[in-house]
Amino acid sequence: MGETGRNALAATALCLALAACSAHPVPDGTTAGARASAVPSPSAPPLPAGFGYRELTRWLDADSPVRLSVVSVAPDARVRVTGVQGPGMNRGRKVRDLAESVGALAAVNGTYFDIAGGRDHSGYEGDPIGLYAEHGTVLSEALAGRPALLIGRARGRLLARVAEVSTTGRLRAADGAGRELDGVDRAPGRILGCGGVGGDRIAATGRLRGTPYNGLCTDADEVVSFTREWGTDTPAGPPGSREALLSANGTVLAVRSPAGGPLPEAGSVLYGTGTGADWLRAHAGTGTRVAASMRITTVDGEAVAGPVETAVGGSARLLRDGVPDEDSLRLLRPSREPRTAAGVTADGTLLLVTIDGRRSGVSVGATPREAARLLRTLGAVDALNLDGGGSTTAVFRGQLRNSPRAAWNAAPTERRVADALAVLPG
Repeated sequence: MGETGRNALAATALCLALAACSAHPVPDGTTAGARASAVPSPSAPPLPAGFGYRELTRWLDADSPVRLSVVSVAPDARVRVTGVQGPGMNRGRKVRDLAESVGALAAVNGTYFDIAGGRDHSGYEGDPIGLYAEHGTVLSEALAGRPALLIGRARGRLLARVAEVSTTGRLRAADGAGRELDGVDRAPGRILGCGGVGGDRIAATGRLRGTPYNGLCTDADEVVSFTREWGTDTPAGPPGSREALLSANGTVLAVRSPAGGPLPEAGSVLYGTGTGADWLRAHAGTGTRVAASMRITTVDGEAVAGPVETAVGGSARLLRDGVPDEDSLRLLRPSREPRTAAGVTADGTLLLVTIDGRRSGVSVGATPREAARLLRTLGAVDALNLDGGGSTTAVFRGQLRNSPRAAWNAAPTERRVADALAVLPG
């Protein structure tokens, strides 16, 4: 190896060992209207105590730079971290629009979602795949056992952690009858990612599946809850399907069969198919009451320790106790891609990190293992992989700070996504 090669390798090792290498003030090829500027602008107001934002360039090897945007939130930071989604979960919105809607200081994209053009698209782009909770309410059930970022507050301080979780849904009628609640705010009978409860079958083979799977499962016998966050109307149902329209206190205002139609102004809908429709027919008549609940639990069904106000599910854990989680990393394709990740440091600081990619010589993305190492050099001890690829988006003070690309060397384009993780002034 020549002197140049040895120097390049030494620089690479040094870059990965340091907490920061070089800053880049302006992202490459920002989309129209991004108004990219130096970060931070000298004229900008100071950031709240405990909140930070920086942009870095690192080198995975001599020919492979990566650009990172890093949001950090200390436990005592004078900010709030929350999930945010648009006026309807049945359609997506750009991260910049989501950030603007809540006055966020910074935001990154969150969960995977039912994207248009996907092989198993249900017709409702923006519907989260896996766990999503906002303001303490579960709006999309978990893929049982997959990791999630859980965010709450304890004694006035941010409590952020990464944990493998599930969700447990229950229905209880006034006559004492009970049943599983299969899901929340999704097309009944179609479970992208599988890993739900009772009766999920792989669509391609018909085999029962109780754990997550990178494909579509179906279930002909379900009850799914639709909240006002879904949108204005529930999907048109098959013959024999049935809906119970509930008031805010769980009183059945009316029933509908087949299912499909407007949601109550200040209530929700229980949507049943197959034996789920039979259960509603038998136990949820007009004027009766039905209690519906969906709670986040451990994989074993136990209560999750600590408060959870926001929960965002990911595809795989990158780091566990400071070490790459090899079993989990194998769930992801090994190619270099744009990635969004969340990490938690030893002192409880939350990191929201985007890794740009698909731009030769500028930012090449990262493999799952490279992403794990990058998060570790930033100080994370636990981390998970969120939605990436063309969805990876970083917004700071209203500006797009990275270059989302749908394909290698394509023009940057902001994608509509299901939801975002936003940092708001305290």
